Amino acid sequence: MLALATLRHRWVSLLGTFAALTLGVALISSTLLVYLSAAPRIPDRYAGTAVYVQNTGTPWSPEVVRALTARLGGVSGVTGVVPARSFYAQLVRDGRPVGRPDPDDPQGHSWSTAGLAPYPLRAGTAPTRDGDVVLGRSLGLAPGSVVTVLTAAGPATCTVTGTVDGPGLYVSDAAAERLAGAVRLLGVRTAPGVDLAAIRAAAGPAQVITGDDRATALEEAGDTRTRSIGAQLLTSLVTFGGFVSVFVVASTFALAANQRRREFGLLRAIGATPRQIRRILYGEAIGVGMVAAGFGALLGVMAAPALGAVLVDGGFEPPGFTTRILAGPPALAYFAGLVVAVLGAGSTARRAGRAAPIEALREAEVDERPMSRARWICGALSTATGAAIAVCTPSAQAENLITLSMLAAMALITGLTLLAPAFVPGVVRVVTWPLGRLAAATVTLVREGSIAAVRRTAATAAPVFVTVGLATLVLGQVATMSAHDLGAGVIRAETVVQPAGTPGLSDAVLRVLPAGTFVALTPTDLYTAGTTYPGTGVDPAALATAVPPAEVRSGALRDFGAPGTLVLSGDVPAPFTVGDTIPVTFADGRTVPMRIVAAVRWPAAQGLLLPRTTVRAHDPSALTPAAYVDGASLATLRAKVAGLGATAVPARDHRSARAAREDALTGVFTTLLIVLCAGYTTIAIVNTLVMATTGRARDFTVLRLSGATVGQVLRTVAAETTMVVGIGAALGLAVALAALAGVRAGVSQAVGAPVELILPAAGLTTVLAACLVAALTASLVPAWLAARHR
Repeated sequence: MLALATLRHRWVSLLGTFAALTLGVALISSTLLVYLSAAPRIPDRYAGTAVYVQNTGTPWSPEVVRALTARLGGVSGVTGVVPARSFYAQLVRDGRPVGRPDPDDPQGHSWSTAGLAPYPLRAGTAPTRDGDVVLGRSLGLAPGSVVTVLTAAGPATCTVTGTVDGPGLYVSDAAAERLAGAVRLLGVRTAPGVDLAAIRAAAGPAQVITGDDRATALEEAGDTRTRSIGAQLLTSLVTFGGFVSVFVVASTFALAANQRRREFGLLRAIGATPRQIRRILYGEAIGVGMVAAGFGALLGVMAAPALGAVLVDGGFEPPGFTTRILAGPPALAYFAGLVVAVLGAGSTARRAGRAAPIEALREAEVDERPMSRARWICGALSTATGAAIAVCTPSAQAENLITLSMLAAMALITGLTLLAPAFVPGVVRVVTWPLGRLAAATVTLVREGSIAAVRRTAATAAPVFVTVGLATLVLGQVATMSAHDLGAGVIRAETVVQPAGTPGLSDAVLRVLPAGTFVALTPTDLYTAGTTYPGTGVDPAALATAVPPAEVRSGALRDFGAPGTLVLSGDVPAPFTVGDTIPVTFADGRTVPMRIVAAVRWPAAQGLLLPRTTVRAHDPSALTPAAYVDGASLATLRAKVAGLGATAVPARDHRSARAAREDALTGVFTTLLIVLCAGYTTIAIVNTLVMATTGRARDFTVLRLSGATVGQVLRTVAAETTMVVGIGAALGLAVALAALAGVRAGVSQAVGAPVELILPAAGLTTVLAACLVAALTASLVPAWLAARHR
């Protein structure tokens, strides 16, 4: 009952806690709903067929496909077997490629594959000859239209023979067999009551997929990757939101409890036990948590569809994603809010329970013992943990740099916030020392007031500390990693020809480049000794002319380029040795004996190197990510590749396709984190300073009785607020720079060259200005209201 009574009288001081908990629960509820909705789904073009046979190992050769198709077709109840052939293809309209340039989501398919959806003809006829193509009706092209289609070989002129409801480009089965690589999937059309055991027996070692298993097995690799990135973002948002929620709630309760020391001392004087004091604070936390969590859970349900739409637009979820409303996530978020409230009030409740009756007689707000033993221990451990993570960050993989630096920053922020009462007095003395000689009353009041009420000073600096620290970290990560393309390769050249609206360069692009002036690497997958290895097609002369050139470790490159030869690059495991002949299975499923003629050290490509002509002969859909050109003008190159889905840029402006996608995703990621950070910390700054300033009404009354004007009181408050914001900003910058040092070192190792740590001045200035404006507004308004009356 006493906890409810205090809630009624102190509800204003708990508004910040209420807002922080509401936002945190809403975030958890909405992200969980989106996360659980992001389940694998069957691609539309496969949704109409109930049984599939899939190969998860070495690709099937054409002979194996024919034999397997015959065995499956002989099973009673099987009405048809369709090899699913897909390949790179893009329609060109108005000189620009149409569709999403994703190498893991090919748009070209064989016509028989359309029956797996099924996508029946809506107009025209099926493709039967080379140059025939069927398109989706959404493109607005009628049968008889002449169009240009880009493939891995280059542009081709095709005639639209028909239209279907689904997306994609469909060609005759004979044309698709030449354009596609190996078949890994067979669609099995069946009559009702078919014997699945007989199908499994006919499939042999291949995997038979039915029912809900189709979603997991058949989902496009691009959609799987997108969902994975989205899951990482959602996890980061929940982790970040939970951390700041606990931080804000704990800071708010700590400041409120510090201002109520006389109240707790009075309760102790009239017989309250420490347990009863703790029960009061826990009751307040649970009361606020129950209401705030309820509002937050409802708000999260309402916001989840909008969050899902933002993630789809940003590329964090595949097209067609929809958010499902479930009962579990809001309920879990509600209880999580209660846990956050209790955790945030925990340390404050324990400290308040130790209040002595003598506190009731205090008149001055002086912190005689601002640091408890537990606070020393937890602060030191958190700071040491953050420092250790920052030290280990440079040796981490590139994809883990952001996560580790974020963990380091969170640990350092927690540790330094706990230790703040120990070093804030020293910082205040250093900051105000240059002004001490002025003997001004404002300087003296600011310095002595901040040192005497060290908990208040630390609590008001903490939200600025978090805001500046996390904002600087996120902005610095994005700027530093975006400026140094980790996926662009290490080949040095004057100009780079890169894709423009396509997932890679076609052979037609490479044919128009001046011979002997460029280096192009065409990736493919190779299979040997039961293992998949990265393969790279390269012109043999490029190993010597590239900058840097390949360093021969053993063997000789003079024979490289002859049919059936390959080169080992990098650390390829045993049992490969120079001079051996090994069976290599290519993307088309054919196995060819290949002789190892040399082993080299070449950072541009790792794994098995083959002549590019060999790769093209066995992987007709392989694309080249970029071509590195020397000795040709930029204007000439752009003119040559115009209309081929490519462009030329100076080497310094080149961005790999992976980096371009990551830049777009990182932009959305950064925006969401900054908005979340700004929302939380604005709540914390305003709430903390309003509480701190309102609690000093008696101090302002004393100043007015001493002869100070309202303007002098406000100038004192403004000076103290500006100093506190400066201290919090300096600490935030120091923590962010410590975490970013590990990011810079990790990026330097990844690109093999020194890199510069980049801090966007405009973004940081905006964050600092916003913190200062919010802090001054939150402190001056209540100070003016309190000081205008004597």
